[in-house]
Amino acid sequence: MSPWRFGMGVGVKRGKSLKRTKGARPEQRRFLIYCEGERTEDQYFKGLRADLRTLPVSICLGGEHGEPQSLIRAAIEHQRRAPTSPRDRRTAYDEVWCVIDTEAPTPHEGLDEALSLARKHGVRIALTNPCFELWLILHFKDVTRYSTSDSAQKDLEKLGVCGYSAARKHLDYDAVRAGYAQARKRAQALRQRAVNGHRHNPWTDVDVLIELLREARQV
Repeated sequence: MSPWRFGMGVGVKRGKSLKRTKGARPEQRRFLIYCEGERTEDQYFKGLRADLRTLPVSICLGGEHGEPQSLIRAAIEHQRRAPTSPRDRRTAYDEVWCVIDTEAPTPHEGLDEALSLARKHGVRIALTNPCFELWLILHFKDVTRYSTSDSAQKDLEKLGVCGYSAARKHLDYDAVRAGYAQARKRAQALRQRAVNGHRHNPWTDVDVLIELLREARQV
């Protein structure tokens, strides 16, 4: 089963109805997003969060970085404590996501177990094979050939279009914003060609998460 079909969130009952009432603003949908990468993913989603600031969307970026299982466990624990945590406004999150790289040529050890753990706890996964940099490259060009994590990072740096360097993992979000529509189409095309889901390289479904964030404006 492809990880982007895990389900529609953690299934926690909220205290307020999300239905519109006359003269009332809709309640914000709350997204908790944990990123595996130390910089690039954080910079991307913080830029996206700024774009969505005026919309009924709240994004909390988790601070845990590392291999998939520890990341997912941290996200599960964060969601568990959210209803009693002042930092989380004592409110549960509607959806919990982890942004994870498959990595290549050697996949993360225990990746399948991590995905199973996420599915068990209703955590959704945005997965990229080999790494998040592929998703960024798709904002600027098609990618169809296999690549390792290192080569994908070097390819993004060679493009010279978003301030990225493999050494410091910096990203200029403003430089990638305009390419989202094309990146989404290219990601969808990759999934259509893949016969083994996320095990196919190249592959990503980061756009599924981003579309949910963008659509939250309609809640």
